[in-house]
Amino acid sequence: MSTPGTQGLVDRHLYLCTADRPDLAAFLASCIAGGVDVVQLRDKHLEARALVERARLAARVCTDHGVPFILNDRPDLALEVGADGVHVGQDDAPPALARRILGPTAIIGLSTHAPEELEASRDEPVDYVSAGPVNPTPTKPGRPGTGSRYIAFAVAEAGRPVFVTGGVTPDTIPSMAAAGARHFVVVRYLTQSDDPGRAAARLRAVIERHLTGTGTLSVEP
Repeated sequence: MSTPGTQGLVDRHLYLCTADRPDLAAFLASCIAGGVDVVQLRDKHLEARALVERARLAARVCTDHGVPFILNDRPDLALEVGADGVHVGQDDAPPALARRILGPTAIIGLSTHAPEELEASRDEPVDYVSAGPVNPTPTKPGRPGTGSRYIAFAVAEAGRPVFVTGGVTPDTIPSMAAAGARHFVVVRYLTQSDDPGRAAARLRAVIERHLTGTGTLSVEP
């Protein structure tokens, strides 16, 4: 069950997921200039009022640069701040509820970590799914890596864009691409960079090489 927003994500390949930070506006602008073309604000520690304030700031930056802005977890707050959509996990608000709150044109994303979750997502009103984490990551503490076989399964079966998560760097993109990935979620490689714009450009260049078939790919088990 795909929705109109799905088509708008097909040509978007570098998805930044970030917590709030003091330099949020400048950080987002730099990442977008480097090649990020979807942004999600994911902050598990901010209270609702503070999250609304920071999400409004992020939404303005993204609107100014023509990039979709997604808020994590909270479809109600996504509606309040005028976000382009919301991303929910397996234990968050159901995608159908998010769709009712945000309407038919909003972007709804859903996390998946296993084949049964991916298969269940086919009947949900979502525009994309995330798959992973391929490699264990501190942003998902306690969750084991899925490996590249799950990427291949998700890309083949999802019926919509699959954004791969878990340790996305210039060094890991080739094996992920070899498994079929064409859409990538990045966290630490940009959030921990001293020059996020340059780091985003580096990621984008590697992605573009593999999208055009000019990269040398190796399959990782």
